[in-house]
Amino acid sequence: MLKRARRAAVILAAAGFLAAGLPAAATATATAAPAARALAARTAAAARGGTGRAATAVSGPARIRARGAELLNASTGRRLWSRNRDRRRPMGSITKVMTALVVIRAGHLNRQIKITKAIRAYIRRHADASSAGLRTGDLLTARQLIEGMLLPSGCDAALALAKAYGPGRAAFVRKMNATARRLGMLHTHFANFDGMPLPTERSTYSTPGDLITLGRAAMQLTPFRRIVHQRSHDVAPTAGHHGYRWKSTNLLLGSYPGTIGIKTGSTAAAGYCLLFETAGGNGTVLIGVVLHSTTTDPMARFTAATRLLNWGFRTSVARPLRPAGPLRD
Repeated sequence: MLKRARRAAVILAAAGFLAAGLPAAATATATAAPAARALAARTAAAARGGTGRAATAVSGPARIRARGAELLNASTGRRLWSRNRDRRRPMGSITKVMTALVVIRAGHLNRQIKITKAIRAYIRRHADASSAGLRTGDLLTARQLIEGMLLPSGCDAALALAKAYGPGRAAFVRKMNATARRLGMLHTHFANFDGMPLPTERSTYSTPGDLITLGRAAMQLTPFRRIVHQRSHDVAPTAGHHGYRWKSTNLLLGSYPGTIGIKTGSTAAAGYCLLFETAGGNGTVLIGVVLHSTTTDPMARFTAATRLLNWGFRTSVARPLRPAGPLRD
């Protein structure tokens, strides 16, 4: 009898304990479920890179001044963060990255191209066009013209290349669009070779996602990588041409350690833009783009790019200082 009483007491105590514990466990489960779902949503948003303000608030870099932007790990292909990645926007002289890619893939970079009066007249007609300062009658190689197009962002050099490699401007632009389609740049269209706005339409446009694709393709080309990595380039005078000194418009070069390239751009419609690539000390390479940082401050794009890289590399580098003189690209 005593043993049976003790067993009954143990059973009753256990039952009471379980009965008391069930509501607490159920409450804990009910409370944890929404928190778990919220955490999973934040994790998924971070993995996707996110778009817009919500993703930035959760896990992205702070104070990125840009209407469109993206940062990608070029070593793995993983998108780290983006804003309006498929929104079409003009991108100014970043267009010249495609011009360079088409020319370099075509080859014959030692061919000589003559600078004609029409090329000089093109610059005079477009007061806002940046120039490599090419002189009429000079014979320059295609490689030299790519230097003059990518470093000081010469629209005159871009025109000379388009006329030679089209042959003709219209044929060259068709090659640019065909190349874009082959690269999978589905939200991009080129109306010209230099990104200058046309009188009747704003028809050269791309997106952050497409420009990252373009930048990665261009940076696979050794001649392109060597050119955009330079802060300046000198062309010594010869019997066939004048001497030139071209400086890069990409102020991240020499300012952010490990920066490899790539290209600036700006028009009134595009605002100030930047496509950039930087290698970290651990071998990681980040490629990013900033579109329409502002229409008034050419340094804002470099500030935005610096903040993106600092966030991506988990480091702290100061933004570049504005150099003396005008900034044209």
